[in-house]
Amino acid sequence: MEIVTVSPKYQVVIPLALRKALGIKPGQKVEVRECDGKIELVPVKPLTEFRGILRGMKNDFEREPDREL
Repeated sequence: MEIVTVSPKYQVVIPLALRKALGIKPGQKVEVRECDGKIELVPVKPLTEFRGILRGMKNDFEREPDREL
């Protein structure tokens, strides 16, 4: 567990170990969420990282008639 201090400008520094573990780079966007009274920081990945993620997925299933292309 890491403890950080909130600056007078309400800024925090993400500890080095967490930045390395999550691959967070300078200038990268991070989504801030509130969840059950906690703050979550979630790295936002560029869409280019998802290219090819569905490669090899089976797509020969039968579609419903109203879903035909």
